[in-house]
Amino acid sequence: MQRKASGFEIGLLYVAGVIQGLALVTFPAASAIFASPTGFNLSGAQYGSLFIPQVILAILTSALAPRLAHRVGLRGVLLLGLCGDLLSMGLLAVSPLLIGSSAAFPLLCLATAALGIGFGATVMALNTLVEGFFPERADGAVLALNALLGVGTALAPVLVSLFTRLGAWWALPALMAVLLALLLFAVTRAALKLSYHAVAGASGLPPRFWLYAGFVLLYGIAETLCGNWATLYLSAQRHVPVVDASLALTAFWSLVTLGRVVVALLNRWLPSRWVYVALPVLLIGAFQVVAHADSALAGIGGFALAGLACSALLPLSISFGGTEFPDKAATMSGALIAFYQVGYGIAAFGAGSLHQHAGMTYSGMFSVGSVVAALLAALALAIIRHGAERR
Repeated sequence: MQRKASGFEIGLLYVAGVIQGLALVTFPAASAIFASPTGFNLSGAQYGSLFIPQVILAILTSALAPRLAHRVGLRGVLLLGLCGDLLSMGLLAVSPLLIGSSAAFPLLCLATAALGIGFGATVMALNTLVEGFFPERADGAVLALNALLGVGTALAPVLVSLFTRLGAWWALPALMAVLLALLLFAVTRAALKLSYHAVAGASGLPPRFWLYAGFVLLYGIAETLCGNWATLYLSAQRHVPVVDASLALTAFWSLVTLGRVVVALLNRWLPSRWVYVALPVLLIGAFQVVAHADSALAGIGGFALAGLACSALLPLSISFGGTEFPDKAATMSGALIAFYQVGYGIAAFGAGSLHQHAGMTYSGMFSVGSVVAALLAALALAIIRHGAERR
């Protein structure tokens, strides 16, 4: 029988979610600094390629994390992830010292690679631990964790903008490094143990896994189009002031967070499977609003709507998969995070290449996002139609 987690352990997991969200979005939130002639002066393709190391390492780490959990436990996997995040934020904090140097871009790539390890290990461990500690309320617990992760993602653009106005944008990653060091120490003081069945099943995945994998891959594309390219799209193509473009990114992540909170609160009265199908349909329209936004207000509103539409899709995919196949919870979680990162990489690097080498406008990319959302809706129907009786 699974032991009951202490309040300290649960609180620690949720705090880790917030900090991981902050770390994840610090790089996209600083996109204007990376592209600015007075900053790192990266081209669109260079900015996109900045995330390739992150994606590769996140995929490898999240895919191998379930096997690692058998050797060192989920706490060991979490510690590995937090160390990766700490290294990433430390490198980003010192990167301004190399502005104008040929070593700046390799350093930033090393920082995103470390973040890939951090994200892949930390998110897999957090989702599996929370799901295992609350087996009767897995959907709500995972939604709550991801809502707090969303709090961090929503705060990152605001804090980058604030520190940039103070002339010290690097202070955010420096602060993050301090917080991560404190969190690492706290995690070493917690047990964070699950019974064996919750982390078992590393050998093989069920055929239906590929439905979930396809869904989270497409979701990764949709989310990353908004999360990584909102600021550059509005500032470069729509000529919206950078401050307002940053507000649009904040609106996106804020509504991602708010949507997760609302769905978690209404979980008892509003069946999660209905939400799972409805949100991709909403996302189809949201991408069209974003693609045709021609002002700061329209951009902020469009990205806010897209954030609401994206909100619960990833955490529900993880909790649905874990509930449907409880003996493979860790394996499902790690593999789904890996496929999410594949989608992240396609949008993070592919959008920059299409813009620079194929001449596709940013607005055209967001229009294509509606097609991705339509495919999400179709896969969501397939997942809930064949999985409802098993849940």
